Amino acid sequence: QVRLVESGGGLVQAGGSLRLSCTAYGRNFSSNTMGWFRQPPGSGRVFVAAIRRRNVNAYYEDSVKGRFTISRDNAKNTVYLQMNSLKPEDTAVYYCAGSRYTDCRQYEYEYHYWGQGTQVTVSS
Repeated sequence: QVRLVESGGGLVQAGGSLRLSCTAYGRNFSSNTMGWFRQPPGSGRVFVAAIRRRNVNAYYEDSVKGRFTISRDNAKNTVYLQMNSLKPEDTAVYYCAGSRYTDCRQYEYEYHYWGQGTQVTVSS
């Protein structure tokens, strides 16, 4: 059984930083795309960032470009999301996702494995 386990969420003041981690169990994702999505209160889940297998290509939603960085450690089967200069509008449940595809994908249906989510709250 494949499990994605996120950690690192919490409460932070605007302008602060958080680092989310997601470790995969039961499947090696080193050759596959990994991504992060988020679901703000009262809204649907939206794409945040994705990374291909070799840390070469990363893609970001426009509102997080320059503030968030996605990276991965294939030896640990783990993907990270470093979030800097956080804003109240970044408040959401953040989900890690794994895809069977190897190129960058940004739609929910392109990801086949999901974590349980971790809450990020940014206070003003």
